[in-house]
Amino acid sequence: MPTFRMASFNVENLFARPKVFNFRDRSVGDALLERIGEFRKLLKKTTYTTAIKNKLLKEYTEGTTSKPPLKEYILIREDRGKLWKKRGWAITGVKAGGSGDWDGTIEFKKAKFNEIGRKNTAKVLRAVKADVACIVEADNRPGLRSFDSDLLSSMYRYEMLIDGNDQRGIDVGLYSKYPLGNIRTHMFDRSGNRKTFSRDCPEYEVILPNGKSLYVLCNHLKSKGYGSQAQNDARRKSQAEAIADILSGYNLSTDWVVVAGDLNDTPENAPLKPLMDVPNLFDVLELEFGSQKNKRWTYHYRSFEQIDYVLVSKPLKDRFVEAGVERRGMYNLKNLTSGNNNIPDEEQFDTVTYWTNAASDHGAVWANFNL
Repeated sequence: MPTFRMASFNVENLFARPKVFNFRDRSVGDALLERIGEFRKLLKKTTYTTAIKNKLLKEYTEGTTSKPPLKEYILIREDRGKLWKKRGWAITGVKAGGSGDWDGTIEFKKAKFNEIGRKNTAKVLRAVKADVACIVEADNRPGLRSFDSDLLSSMYRYEMLIDGNDQRGIDVGLYSKYPLGNIRTHMFDRSGNRKTFSRDCPEYEVILPNGKSLYVLCNHLKSKGYGSQAQNDARRKSQAEAIADILSGYNLSTDWVVVAGDLNDTPENAPLKPLMDVPNLFDVLELEFGSQKNKRWTYHYRSFEQIDYVLVSKPLKDRFVEAGVERRGMYNLKNLTSGNNNIPDEEQFDTVTYWTNAASDHGAVWANFNL
C-alpha cells in the first residue's frame, strides 16, 4: 500500500540566523533581547530628554565592560528623518527630539553563515525523506527555494512561506512534493489588544496523490525565553486555545488534518492542554512510543523534552504506520545519551563536530501514513 511521510523540523533559523540567537548559552541571547526591548521602548518615547538621549547613545554605541554595544547586534534603519547625529560614519549623538522626528526600524544583524551547518541541516532533511514538511524558523520563501535547489537536489517541487509577525523574520513555512491548494493566514488574528500568534498559524492545503486534501497547520508558539514566564505561559496557552478554535472549523473525524511545529512546551504542561485535549487529535510520537517519553524527546536544554509535534486527526491516526525523531543533526548527542539509563544511546552525524555547525538544536519529527 502506498504511504506518505509528514514531518516537522525546527531548522533553528539556519538560512540567515541573527547574531543575537547565535549563542550556545541561550541566556546570553535572552539578556540581549531584553536590552533591545528596553532600547525599543526608549525609541518610542514622544520626547527624548537628555537622560534618554544619553542612554540611547551609550547603549547603541558604547555599552559597558559586561554589556557590548547594541550596534554589534542590531542596525537602526532611518527611513525618514534622522535619529542620530553623525560625523562621517561615526555616530556622535542623538539628533531627534522624540519619536515624531524620525521613522525607521530595528533590524537584527545576521551572523556569518556556517556552511557545514547548512549541509548538516540538509543532511537531516534528506535522512527524514518527508513528502510534506513543516519548516520552523525559516526566513522567507526564496530562502526555502534556494536551500532546496542548492542542497536538497530539488527534493521539493512546492514551497510556501508567508511573512508572519516576528520582527526578526523567524517564520513557519512548508515543503511539499505534492501540489498546494488553498492557503490561509492567521497572522492578523487578535487576542484582546494584541496579535494572537508570535509568528503565524498558516493553514496549507496539500493535494495528496489519492486526491484527498491534507490540511497542515504549521506553528511556532511563544518560547520560554526572556521575560516573565507566567506571561509567556499565558501567551502560549492563548495560542493553543486559538489553534483549537481553528480546528473547530474542521471535522476531525473525517478531515485529514495535521498540526505541526515547535510548540515550545511539553505535552503534559498546562499551556498546551487546550490543544492536547481536542477530541480526535493524536500525537504521532505517543501513537508510536506510548508513555515512553524517553523515546519521544526532541530538544535538550536542561532536560530531555518533547516540544516538537506532529498532531493528526482521526482518519490519519487510523492510517498511521510508524513515527520517529531524527536527532543525528544535534550537537553532543552521543555525550548527552551515553550512560543515561533512561535515554537510548544515539550518536550525531560525524559532520556535526561543534554546536555552531549542528543542523539544529531540535530533532525532526516524522510519521508515515497509508494513503
